[in-house]
Amino acid sequence: MSTSTETLRRTPWTGNADEAEIAHWSAIAQSVADTLATDALVRDRANATPHAETELLRSSGLLDLLVPAEFGGGGGHFESSFHAVRILATADGSISQLLAYHYFNQAGIGFYAAPEDQPAWWRRTVEGGWLWGDSVNPVDPTLVLTEEGEGYRLNGFKRFSTGSGVGEVIIVNAVIQGGTNDGKVLAFVLDTGREGLELVGDWDHLGQRLTASGSVRYTDVAVLPEDILGPVTDEPIASLLTPGVQLGFGNFYLGVAQGALAKGRELLLARKNAWFLSNAESYAHDVVFQRAIGELKAGTAAVEALAEKLNRRFDTEVARSNELTAEQRGDYAIAIAELKVVATETGIEVANRIYEVTGASSTANSVGLDLFWRNVRTHTLHDPVDYKKIEVGAHFLHGELQPLSLYT
Repeated sequence: MSTSTETLRRTPWTGNADEAEIAHWSAIAQSVADTLATDALVRDRANATPHAETELLRSSGLLDLLVPAEFGGGGGHFESSFHAVRILATADGSISQLLAYHYFNQAGIGFYAAPEDQPAWWRRTVEGGWLWGDSVNPVDPTLVLTEEGEGYRLNGFKRFSTGSGVGEVIIVNAVIQGGTNDGKVLAFVLDTGREGLELVGDWDHLGQRLTASGSVRYTDVAVLPEDILGPVTDEPIASLLTPGVQLGFGNFYLGVAQGALAKGRELLLARKNAWFLSNAESYAHDVVFQRAIGELKAGTAAVEALAEKLNRRFDTEVARSNELTAEQRGDYAIAIAELKVVATETGIEVANRIYEVTGASSTANSVGLDLFWRNVRTHTLHDPVDYKKIEVGAHFLHGELQPLSLYT
C-alpha cells in the first residue's frame, strides 16, 4: 500500500531513550572524553585544526548516534546526544561544541527535507562518514543566492562557520534574491571541496579554539538540485531545531561547569597544609573552602536536574512531528530559555570561582584550569543571555513569545 507525502512523518524520531541506550552512548562518550582529557591543554595551545579529534568522534560512532538504524546509524535519541555533548564538555569544550553542532546540522535532514527525500540523505551521511559543519550565522547575512537553470549560484562571506574546517559537508542557509522564489530561505548542503568554496581558516579566539569555526568565502559556488535539503519555514516541527540547538548549549555549559568542579576538587584535595588562620588540618578540611565548593556544586546540580528534564522532553516534542503546534513549540522554547539563563550563569560562575578554592598556585599555566573559563566565557557570548531573560520574563508576565528566528 502506498503512502501519500501528506501522511508521512516529517521527522523519523519516535519514543524516548531507555536506560540501556543512555548508558551505552554515555559510556562511549566517556571513553572519548577520557582520551581528550589526556592532552586537552596541549592541543588547545597548539590551536591546530582538529582532524585527529574529528576522527576520534567518527571512529567512536558518536557522529551517527541520531541516524535511524534502518539507514545504518545508531538509532539513538536526542537525550542520548545531549548526554554525550555534556560528557565531552567536562574534558574538552571545543570538541563538545563540534559534536553538538554536528548533531543539529545533520538533524536538518529530519527538520528540513521532505520525508520521501530523507532516506537518501541519511544513507549518504553514514556512507560518507560525514561530520557536518555549518555556515548559517544569522547576524552575518552576507550570502547571495541567485537562480541559475535548475539550481543556484552562491556568493558571499560567512563568519563563525563552526566545523567548516574539518567537516566533509557544510549546511548553509541563504535567502534567494531575485527570480521566481525571491525571498525564500533554502537550507542546502555543500561538500567542502566544492569549487569556489574557500575555507579562510581565521578562527583564533580566547576559547573554543579547536572548533574549526573560521570564515567561509563563496565565489560563484554551484548549488545543485541534489544539494538542497528544503525550505526553511516557520512550521513548528521544522523550527523546533532552534530550541534544540539552545538546549545543546545548556548541556555544553553544564558540562564545562562539571569539568571545572572535578578539576577543582582534585586540586583542592591535593593542597598541603591550611591557611595560617585556620584550625583545619588542610584546605580541604577547612569549612570556608567546603562552603565555597559546596555552593558551586549545589548550583551545578540544580542546573543538571533542569537539563535532564528538558533533554528527555525534546524527544517527546520531536516525536509529535507534523502534529506539533506553535503553542507547544513556544512553551518548550521558553523552558529551554530558562535553562540557557541558569546554565550560562552557573557555567561562568563555577569556572571563575573555582579558583577561590584552588588557590594562587592553580593559576600556573601548567595547570590549565583557565581552559574551562576561556571556553565557557567565549561560547556564552554566542547570543546575549539578557535577551533570554527578557524572553522568559515577557512570557511569564504576558504570555508573549518572541518572533521566530535562529536564536528563539
